[in-house]
This record gives sequence, structure tokens and C-alpha cells, in this order.
Amino acid sequence: MALPRSFQQLVDNLTIFPGVGEKTAERYVYSLYEKDFQEIENLSDALLNFKNNIKTCSICGCISDEDICEICSDETRDKSTICVVEDSKNVFFIEKTKKYNGYYHVLNGLISPIEGKDPEDLNISSLINNRINSDIKEIIIALNPSIEGEVTSSYIQKLLEKKNVKVSRLSYGIPMGGDLEYLDPVMVSKAWDDRKIIS
Repeated sequence: MALPRSFQQLVDNLTIFPGVGEKTAERYVYSLYEKDFQEIENLSDALLNFKNNIKTCSICGCISDEDICEICSDETRDKSTICVVEDSKNVFFIEKTKKYNGYYHVLNGLISPIEGKDPEDLNISSLINNRINSDIKEIIIALNPSIEGEVTSSYIQKLLEKKNVKVSRLSYGIPMGGDLEYLDPVMVSKAWDDRKIIS
């Protein structure tokens, strides 16, 4: 017997999420079926509100409810450093460590010829052309130690050679291919303290 059409439609839509296969999506739908109408309506409203109101910060590229995110708006932060990360998840993860009080720059991806991502597809030019001024003393590259992360880091480092700024990278105690967002906060804090100057 086939699943009801409305059930199957919801299953199909839930499988768009990373790591959610058909079996997991079915479990979610059965769980949703057991919720009352108000809970479902709240979920629906939250999804629509998120999609309608979430923006990209016009300065750093992080997701935000405002045109300029809370971090870029905070004038008490260290104006001498910019931490370069792959995506917004990394910003929020590093913030949880309470180890860093400077600003961020979100690339929204990594250079990956296999996936068809070239430097021009990333938020790199605004870092080089718009964000480095006399206040900036250090650029901290905090990209995942994957092949793509290494290629992207090297590319950015090359572009920064003509700028009067110190460039450093986090010192990871993890193997190649690890992912920053899955590290223990203590490990990230140690990597922060042990970051290496690369130019």
C-alpha cells in the first residue's frame, strides 16, 4: 500500500536537508502527525519568517536579521583583526568559544574546481578591496584543513602579500579533512592560542 499523497509529499520535501534520507524523513512526518495543529502552525510560521527575513550582512557576509549583523555593529570589538571563515556556521561556533573578539569575513564556500567553485564565486574580493584598512593589523584564516581549505587559504594569502597586514592560521590538532564546526571548543581555543603567522 502506497503512502498517502500528502504524507509522501512532506517526506520528499524533508529529504532536501543534509543527512535526511527517506527513512529519517518518514520518522519526522510520523512525529509531525502526532503534533497538534498549533505546533505545526508555529513551525510553518517560523520557516516562513526565517526565509522572508534572513539576510546576508553587507559587511562580513554572515547571515543576519539586519543589513549589518550584530557583530559588525558592535563597536566594542577588536577593530584590528578579521577572522576569515568558510560559512556562517563557523562564525557562531567560534563565538561560542569566547576566545575571539574581533570581526569576521564569511567566504560562503571554498575554492573547489570539482564543484565548479572558482575564487570569483566566493566573497573574497570584498575582503581584499573593501575591508583592509589602516586599522587592520592581522587577518586570521580559520578554514577547515581540507584540500579545498588549503587551496583557498593559499589563494587568500597570495592576495594579501601586497597588504601591510599580518596573516595567521589556526593550528589544528586534527587530521586533514576535519571540519571546524565538529571540533571540541577546547581544541579550537588551543588552536587559537597556537595560531601560526604565515606572512
